[in-house]
Amino acid sequence: MDSENWLYSVEGTEFSLDAKWVIDPKHLFVGPRIGEGAHAKVYEGRYRNQNVAIKIVHRGETPEEIAKREARFAREVAMLSRVQHKNLVKFIGACKEPVMVIVTELLLGGTLRKYLLNLRPRCLETRVAVVFALDIARAMECLHSHGIIHRDLKPENLILTADHKTVKLVDFGLAREESLTEMMTAETGTYRWMAPELYSTVTLRHGEKKHYNHKVDAYSFAIVLWELVHNRLPFEGMSNLQAAYAAAFKNVRPSAEDLPEDLALILTSCWKEDPNARPNFTQIIKMLLHYLSMLSPPEPLIPSRSFASDNMVFPPESPGTSSLMAIRDDLGETTKAKMENKSRGFFFCFNHCY
Repeated sequence: MDSENWLYSVEGTEFSLDAKWVIDPKHLFVGPRIGEGAHAKVYEGRYRNQNVAIKIVHRGETPEEIAKREARFAREVAMLSRVQHKNLVKFIGACKEPVMVIVTELLLGGTLRKYLLNLRPRCLETRVAVVFALDIARAMECLHSHGIIHRDLKPENLILTADHKTVKLVDFGLAREESLTEMMTAETGTYRWMAPELYSTVTLRHGEKKHYNHKVDAYSFAIVLWELVHNRLPFEGMSNLQAAYAAAFKNVRPSAEDLPEDLALILTSCWKEDPNARPNFTQIIKMLLHYLSMLSPPEPLIPSRSFASDNMVFPPESPGTSSLMAIRDDLGETTKAKMENKSRGFFFCFNHCY
């Protein structure tokens, strides 16, 4: 294996990927598919005897499509390789031949979306919801401290650890570095969770561009926090586009009237129409910690459940990795346990697949 650094190009600018992050396909074994997006599929796998999640990115057909996806892949690899945090999915490596591949840790707890669906009609205990929100806010604080906007914060891109006690942020396919002067694509992320400044009668047209900053993530965080507390889909009864239109042009937000005052203040400040009036994630963390300190002593955490529906595929509403998790069977047994009892032949050699 060539130990030299690999060069990637991100929108015309080359960056060097340190050799320690370069995946050797000969040691990569691909197992069952566990997620699928518009431009990528995610598989359970193994790399050098480590259980991993393998994201394989489709290159596209036309030269324009290929160039766009290669740039997006390079941008995601660049960001994953330089930002590490306990609430961000752990990056293991990447390769660009024979296909574009991103390898990360395998998270066994499932997406936050599936976790909440399995809990309905019940809601998370308030303390648990706030602890999850703190995990998300800390991940976002880390990204923003590195000048990175995620732009696609939603429950499908938040994965739980096997013990269901920690939430990690995944999918950097739409993330990019912030620039005060750069014109950035407006139609990014998923409509229901997107900040209203991403819309106008012009920017709703595909391909148009608009100025915005990291405060778009604060808005998305507020919508996710509302979901954590209520365990309901925000803007119920509306399509994704209807929700976006209502938020952007009518200043409609989910109701915060039935919430404790301090919690309602966090939500309403984060989804303010004026981005500059929204708090940053350092401030959000302080507010969440203060609210957490006022709650009664912790009750037992959420009872364990059999995630029989984890075999269902919930396709994401935006491109990228929808899940980095192991599938469970109807008895609740994770594939991790099965993997430990099977030989390496359980997986297909990556080189043979491609």
